[in-house]
Amino acid sequence: MIEFEWPWLFLILPLPLLVRWLLPANTSTQDAALRVPFYNELSPSNTLTIKNHTKGWPLWLGLIAWLLLVAASTRPQWIGEAIELPISGRDLMLAVDLSGSMEAEDFKVRGRTVNRLVATQWVGGEFIQRRVGDRLGLILFGRQAYLQTPLTFDRETVRTLLHEAVIGLAGKETAIGDAIGLAVKRLQDNDINSRVLILLTDGANTAGEVEPIKAAELAAQHGLKIYTIGIGADEMVVSSFFGKQRVNPSADLDEKTLTAIAEKTGGRYFRARDTQQLEQIYHLLDKLEPLEKEAQTFRPTAALYAWPLGLALLLASLLTVAKILGRIK
Repeated sequence: MIEFEWPWLFLILPLPLLVRWLLPANTSTQDAALRVPFYNELSPSNTLTIKNHTKGWPLWLGLIAWLLLVAASTRPQWIGEAIELPISGRDLMLAVDLSGSMEAEDFKVRGRTVNRLVATQWVGGEFIQRRVGDRLGLILFGRQAYLQTPLTFDRETVRTLLHEAVIGLAGKETAIGDAIGLAVKRLQDNDINSRVLILLTDGANTAGEVEPIKAAELAAQHGLKIYTIGIGADEMVVSSFFGKQRVNPSADLDEKTLTAIAEKTGGRYFRARDTQQLEQIYHLLDKLEPLEKEAQTFRPTAALYAWPLGLALLLASLLTVAKILGRIK
């Protein structure tokens, strides 16, 4: 259907008549006789006759152009059918560790050995793409915690910024408590039943101003549910001066604290030792129950003012050309 955003502008349609009524008419004088200096050279059969023709088409074209101009000024637009928006009601924040230990190459993606951050970006990017209807945010933390992306429905931007993150961007240490505190700050004004934080790290809290457990208690007071993910293999073969040795690259992972954080906030702790387990964890997180919200609809609109405006300009151009060529006075 067609709607006019400013229909009251149709009230100016009589404006030309009002101007005609208020301003005096332009009177023109004409000579009573036509002087022909070469009259004697004319034959009687070529007697010049003058006929006064009243041409009404310029007036009609002008009126049509004015009507089109007024119609364009009312901003006509085409309103499409209502489309229901996919709103789940979740405000979901991702907190990703960028400390130096994330450089450990104990994961594989498509048969290629990669470090922990690359694996997180690979799996986390697909997770973000699936979160249709959620508002997503991204926190990156190392020695300090930074809000990389505020809550938004623009999943592609969140995914892009996650893939652009580099190890050491926020420092080489790990401030888990500060990351939780920043998430609480960014989510505290939202619906108490829709706040979720997914925190991924491969170590223990070694920096920051807030202790992780204290931050978790604060999160619980504000209704923020935290799911923690400990990432890193339990065993890895490395080459050294004494030959190949088996080591535990996740020796510094503080599972006890991560479990306590999740339990205090009503969440859950997950352990990801390889890419497959990390994918399974994110698929489990996909099953979070959405918050029931009142349905929201959106009606797409398309502006139509360009059509009457273009036709009005075309008619005005025709009248101008006719005036220049002497077809109208």
